Amino acid sequence: MAPGALVAQAVSAVPTYSPAPIPDTKLPRRNDQAPRSIFPDGIRTSGQHNPIYSQLKPYSEFPKEITGPTVWHKEDYEGQPERWVHRFSAEEVAELSATADAFIESGTPLTGITKSNFPLPILSQELTKIRSDLVDGKGFVLFKGFPADVWGPHKNAVAYMGLGTYLGYFVSQNGRGHVLGHVKDVGDDPSQIHRVRIYRTTARQFFHADDGDLVGLLCVHRALEGGESDIVSVHNVWNTLQREHPDVAELLTQPIWYFDRKGEVSEGQEEYTKQPVLYLEPGGKGRLYSKWDPYYVRSLTRFSDKGIIPPLSHAQVRALTILEETCQRLALHMVLEVGDIQFVSNCHLLHARTAYKDYPAPAPRRHLLRLWLSTPEIEGGWTLPFHDSKELKRGGIQVNDNPPVCPLDAE
Repeated sequence: MAPGALVAQAVSAVPTYSPAPIPDTKLPRRNDQAPRSIFPDGIRTSGQHNPIYSQLKPYSEFPKEITGPTVWHKEDYEGQPERWVHRFSAEEVAELSATADAFIESGTPLTGITKSNFPLPILSQELTKIRSDLVDGKGFVLFKGFPADVWGPHKNAVAYMGLGTYLGYFVSQNGRGHVLGHVKDVGDDPSQIHRVRIYRTTARQFFHADDGDLVGLLCVHRALEGGESDIVSVHNVWNTLQREHPDVAELLTQPIWYFDRKGEVSEGQEEYTKQPVLYLEPGGKGRLYSKWDPYYVRSLTRFSDKGIIPPLSHAQVRALTILEETCQRLALHMVLEVGDIQFVSNCHLLHARTAYKDYPAPAPRRHLLRLWLSTPEIEGGWTLPFHDSKELKRGGIQVNDNPPVCPLDAE
């Protein structure tokens, strides 16, 4: 949610793909030394950083009630898919297919996709409206009819990422610098929350926000049972907490919450951050936004047990419990079918996933392709109290032999 820049200045043209040597694994783990050939037009990193504390607003400046299109109730959309679903027309699918084929033929790497080399003259008109609604409206959309079960892994990725360029700018999703992620069970133990990211398991994901302004999920394979999606308006949650638990609302605005970085740190950085759960923009429109994941808060006992950081207080445990229960009560539920693409704002929505069970082998496992997108260049985009977006050392990319895009048919 607080992207930084890996490359300070973009180049004017994206070169075609040619195999590059593996970077020197002895290089320091610093973003500004990552090979420019990987991301020719530069890349922002999501990072996990402390805020600029002087820019944080006290609870007394937070609104008592929020109004407007960002405040929505599940009853507004249940049984009314026409209000939040965009089904791709045959003409839009044909355009997306032709543009993806041309991009693949050009030999440009996936990390070189931009709006300028992925033209969508028809679909872009709708995407402009959707982008505005994601950033400054209800904050979510569900696309249907993407031919994920017809196209192969490479074309799926190209078309999906090309679509994403019209909504935001790719940011890395982990310390390896991956900008195209795979949400699937890889056998990690979900009880080891201090080192495991839960999206790599079948476990439930509680309400949270990812470290990007927008998150996209393309469903490639469904689970046998579960794996369903819930989303909630943070602004509706705030209004509800103000009425029912104002003490919890106040606690969530205080910079007393430690978040685990789970080892995804650059040289010289601490393994945790300290920040609020709810913020006010220090500029822009002064909106309230969230940065939250209970797994990242509960996983720090390895530090609190040693007295390095304080343990969660009784008030904090109560607050995170009430926050989750309130989100569950107010959430809109949806099921992603194969070929569905969900885009959600991480600034004013929280999202969750139910636990799931995969089909027995050799059937494919549940598999979603994930994008994290930054939107600071977009009119109305969110202004966050983190360091300037052009600072080079903000992210957690490790400069080693890991590719910037996960293998398309693997993890």
